[in-house]
Amino acid sequence: MRASNRPRWDDHPDLALPSLTGEQEAEVCVVGLGGTGLSCITEALALGAQSVIGIDAVGIAAGAAGRNGGLLLSGTAEYHHDAVARFGRERAVTMTRLTLDEIERIRAEVPDAVRVTGSLRIASDAAELDDCERQRAQMTADGFACETYIGTEGHGIVMHNDAVFNPLRRARTIAERALHAGARLFGGSPVHAIESGDGPHVRTDAGVVRAKHLIICVDGHLEQLVPALGGEVRTARLQMLATAPEQSVRFTRPVSTRDGFDYWQQLPDGCITLGGGRDITPDTEWTHDATPTPVIQQYLEQTLRQKLGVHAPITHRWAASVGYTSTGLPVFRSLGDGVQVIGGYNGTGNVVGALLGRAAAQRALTGRSSIAEAFLPA
Repeated sequence: MRASNRPRWDDHPDLALPSLTGEQEAEVCVVGLGGTGLSCITEALALGAQSVIGIDAVGIAAGAAGRNGGLLLSGTAEYHHDAVARFGRERAVTMTRLTLDEIERIRAEVPDAVRVTGSLRIASDAAELDDCERQRAQMTADGFACETYIGTEGHGIVMHNDAVFNPLRRARTIAERALHAGARLFGGSPVHAIESGDGPHVRTDAGVVRAKHLIICVDGHLEQLVPALGGEVRTARLQMLATAPEQSVRFTRPVSTRDGFDYWQQLPDGCITLGGGRDITPDTEWTHDATPTPVIQQYLEQTLRQKLGVHAPITHRWAASVGYTSTGLPVFRSLGDGVQVIGGYNGTGNVVGALLGRAAAQRALTGRSSIAEAFLPA
């Protein structure tokens, strides 16, 4: 496999972070420097936190935050009509509106990393086409820009306000800004223990951070870091590949199909990024191993060649660990003693994770958050 387990988005310099050593103190400590953690840090600084520390087992967006499909999609992991049925119309509408606002906020935050393209959901069969129509009808009734679509990609619906982005560029940009604003960021520092008693603190191999507010922003492997969540969140592997520029096809919007199990987009330079196939061998993909596998990669390559009609060479193959919950909503709660935990985004961490990172900072520093009220358990 070429570019073994390196994401297509890694096309620019990374930030070198020191490892955590010794004993540190902060008003806010954030565990995890992915999209959620960095949004949390940015919000904490904006709210006037006197000292902010962020730590990560590897570095900036080293997990799923920098290894995903680069999609900024509105709503939750449930399609809007399913969310209305599951969570109630008022709550589902609020969550979708919040995610649309968050897409616009991310675009304004890093305009050189985001393109507002809209997105397509294309039906793979008659049953999915019927479901697309139900989604369109509910979204239209609730005031969201969604229309029936028939085009070269197939038959389905188009959501006009969705977007795509380079997730690593976004994360590294806001991490650099956080450093300039006074945050202290540490990489190569896996957390081995989360403790309380004399105030919340975390321990790594060589250091300790004591903080008034501790916010855990981890998606994949969350149940390992917080064992109490073992019955609520489960880690899965998502796999992707990317090609050299392909000029014989043109996808102007990102596409998802097969109820979201497969998804792709074409970058401005013509490269195709394609992910999916987790349901092909589901038993193997519930795993903490984030290494591409021959079976899923073969499925992706077959989809690329036969379904998309793309024949450009494959340049990258990679995988990431993400968290799924049985509720369809992410984990977002207080564990007491100044500790909050966020994760388990069901594949929607780019937008929902950024939202909840900001919400956690708001709850910690102001005592409330209107974002939190929509996502907290009923």
